[in-house]
Amino acid sequence: MILTHSLRCPALLGAASILASCGGGGGSAAAPPPPAGWVQGQFQPEANFAALCVTPRTGIDSVTHKAYPDKQGTLLNELNWLRSWNNDLYLWFDEVTDQNPASFTSDATYFDALITMQTLPSGKPKDRFHFTYQTSTWEALSQSGVSAGYGANFVVIASMPPREVIISYTEPGSAAATPPANLARGAKLLAIDGVDLVNATDKASVDILNAGLAPQTIGESHTFSVLDAGASVPRTITLVSANVTETPVQNVHTLMAPNGSLVGYMLFNDHVATAESELVAAFSQLKSAAVRDLVLDIRYNGGGFLDIAEELAYMVAGPDSVGRVFERESFNDKHPKIDPVTQQTLVPTVFESLTAGFSEAPNLPLPTLDLPIKRVFVLTTAETCSASEAVMNGLSGVGVQVIQIGDTTCGKPYGFYPQDNCGTTYFAIQFKGENAAGFGDYSDGFVPGGNFKGCAIADDFTHQLSDPAEALTAAAVYYRDNGACPPAISGTTQVAPITDRNAFSRAGALASPKPAWRENRILGHRPGH
Repeated sequence: MILTHSLRCPALLGAASILASCGGGGGSAAAPPPPAGWVQGQFQPEANFAALCVTPRTGIDSVTHKAYPDKQGTLLNELNWLRSWNNDLYLWFDEVTDQNPASFTSDATYFDALITMQTLPSGKPKDRFHFTYQTSTWEALSQSGVSAGYGANFVVIASMPPREVIISYTEPGSAAATPPANLARGAKLLAIDGVDLVNATDKASVDILNAGLAPQTIGESHTFSVLDAGASVPRTITLVSANVTETPVQNVHTLMAPNGSLVGYMLFNDHVATAESELVAAFSQLKSAAVRDLVLDIRYNGGGFLDIAEELAYMVAGPDSVGRVFERESFNDKHPKIDPVTQQTLVPTVFESLTAGFSEAPNLPLPTLDLPIKRVFVLTTAETCSASEAVMNGLSGVGVQVIQIGDTTCGKPYGFYPQDNCGTTYFAIQFKGENAAGFGDYSDGFVPGGNFKGCAIADDFTHQLSDPAEALTAAAVYYRDNGACPPAISGTTQVAPITDRNAFSRAGALASPKPAWRENRILGHRPGH
């Protein structure tokens, strides 16, 4: 369950008012009236504006099981709440230009302005991760993995003409994976709704392409021209968006290494709540098979709940890791010792041996693989992000050898607590994470052969995922037996990964079809505790 923001004693009120509002005596002094209008650099407590909504919700919240707190308010109330909340919790609050909320006409435009404009040494924006969701949509996505789509995961290889979009995998049983579509990994998209995906340049055409790649509602119908892997003639299919339930863990099986040892393999795509039970089943299966090593394929895993990441890391690291730091989170310098959301003393996320209760019963023993060598082979691309990077960093921090095969990861050592106000859930970077060794500086991504031992190899769309001949999988097994990267792999056409993750903002570029919520590190309490 998602943590919601706790209303706390307003830090900007006078001492007498703090005592009174916190139930601590202190006389009858009243809080000073709020200042009239906007004064740059002066912020009222966010509690003064929380749940004062242009359109208040009624009824019971399906997650908290309590009545919505909304009351009638104004747009300026909502914007003032955003301003104060962001100033309190945003990791880089002191790099935000304070602008008068009254000059903005929507929550969305004001929220977009409440970020740092600084850049990294690589030239990337320092904050590439600001976004919002309708609260009801976010709750469905995070708790069940249900979202509007076709069941096909699209990878944008080139977002500008000549563009290239390819299918990386499909969800079992989805419209994309079953007749008449029968889409599979390696299929290329050539056109959407009659628009040339490869070459179209005008804005109207690009809007049509983006709408087809990322449907926003159920029941949208879009026509695709598709060139299947190995085919010479394209075909036309129609896909209708539906509620797609993700299967976060897929293709769990064993690979036979050249020396006869069994190597476990699993594809892990999302740190959603339902992943907990699937990960437990997968590790139990591989434990029963007595695998000697693990290939963890997170090449398309953008992240999610940090507690899911910690559980996964424990199942790799084993009992020796219990109680050790998985990730130590730090907030902005307004909150050096107290978690500003939970109001608890700031303590690290540690390796725990019991289920959290996301989709398994709480407090059950987690399985471990008892690997003879404490190591894991991790398959990555530029879509490997946030909580997935935390798995790699957290394992490394407790001495588990991480061998990275593939491409540089996205670079997101940051995270947040999702926060609802008036039916919109806001995601603003609030903390950064470090492992037990104190390392967390990877905002430009983990590089194979740099941060970790491993091999830089482009994603191979000519083979199905988990196929022993697929380039990344084959390289992991080769490295396991030879301690070095394989020679050039013949017989495959490897497609270069995305290298410019900021290209989507340029005119004429396709937007990333992957939802923003799937590229994050999200704090929430362990539901069963």
